[in-house]
Amino acid sequence: MNHVRVRYAPSPTGQLHIGNARSALFNYLFARHFGGDFIVRIEDTDVARNVKGGEESQLSNLSWLGLDWNESPDKGGKFGPYRQLERLDIYQKYAEELLENGLAYKEYRDDGKKFAIRFKVPADVDYVFKDIVRGELKFSSKDVEDWILMKDNGIPTYNFAVVIDDHLMEITHVLRGEEHITNTPKQIMVYQAFGWKIPEFGHMTIIVNENKKKLSKRDKNVIQFISEYKEMGYLPQAMFNFISLLGWSPTDNQEILTKEEIIKSFDPARLSKAPAMFDKDKLAYVNSKYIKALPIDTLVGLAKPFLENAKIEIQSEEWLKLLVGIFQDRMSFIGQIVDLYHAFFHDTFELSSEAFQFLVENNSHSILEAFHNHLEASDFKAETIELLIKQTGLDTQTKGKPLFMSVRIATTGDMHGPSLPISLALLGKDLVLKRLKTTMTKLRGES
Repeated sequence: MNHVRVRYAPSPTGQLHIGNARSALFNYLFARHFGGDFIVRIEDTDVARNVKGGEESQLSNLSWLGLDWNESPDKGGKFGPYRQLERLDIYQKYAEELLENGLAYKEYRDDGKKFAIRFKVPADVDYVFKDIVRGELKFSSKDVEDWILMKDNGIPTYNFAVVIDDHLMEITHVLRGEEHITNTPKQIMVYQAFGWKIPEFGHMTIIVNENKKKLSKRDKNVIQFISEYKEMGYLPQAMFNFISLLGWSPTDNQEILTKEEIIKSFDPARLSKAPAMFDKDKLAYVNSKYIKALPIDTLVGLAKPFLENAKIEIQSEEWLKLLVGIFQDRMSFIGQIVDLYHAFFHDTFELSSEAFQFLVENNSHSILEAFHNHLEASDFKAETIELLIKQTGLDTQTKGKPLFMSVRIATTGDMHGPSLPISLALLGKDLVLKRLKTTMTKLRGES
């Protein structure tokens, strides 16, 4: 294969959508797998829809995902400029060449001064190309009317500008969404009109939601912008991993892969012909696997801002490390630690009838009393609490479920939960002793 050059060409009209991120990622993987170049250029000719900061948003979110590029507006390169509005004279030059060769014509507006330029579609020509994803595709010129190359305001249309840019930037492969399939014959016409080499095309299938309907920006059941995942505390390496599986699969069908593993195993022949389903549960699973694999100190650093923004008092760095550690296996995304905190540190302390019945049936009063007495004289560290629970068991000749669940119910109000010693250390000595007294009082039948 000749030196590979691929591109991602977003419009600066808004945030980076999951579908566009997938297009960028697959182009990036293609380039890196084959040792080629990945180019980012900006298609900003739809001036009315461009938003302030749109370009910066695209680039910063791509960078957060873990993509890097060889050429772009911010990085430069020998094929620039990389914004279409800075290339208008280039498009005008090639449009005039088509006019001179009789391959296009002027279409004047009502005032007789302004004109658009239309491409003259050849009669009875078949356009056939081998799509990387779908195999051979065929279109007939009789199904395509003469189409506009240049609008009367001097702005090129997409199908004209994209060919000029791809040719001059020496793009070898074009990977994009399937909505562009019908644009391909128009683009091939331009390549042939100039006698230029046509790149290889590959059209990726749509992404659908769990109801198998095309993912739409109006679908409020699916979070669709990369910036939102970033703000919620999803990990970029997890998002990179998950998005890479939206329409592609490695030979061993493994789901958790590093960036390097994905690049190495990426094979365009394994791009799916079937729509890719955006599975929210799978994303949560993948992200949770990455969270579990983080060193605790790294996770503490990532979780701390979420707790601070929620105005949660961080009692000490040691307390924070215990808190993050106890929830590490329960988080699907890091921002979830706020909800987990509030669920754990609930202000009300009430025992369900089932929980209270357990205490009654297991004669838990003596267990709780012994544990209370041990705790009062302790330094109340997690490792100390663990030893005191065991000592309570020896003192009362109790073990297993009657011992541990009695203590858990009487101190947390819950019958199940994370590590009991760490839970109690996080709750704090005063609150744990208070809850033990409340439970013992209730067991004695006192008000």
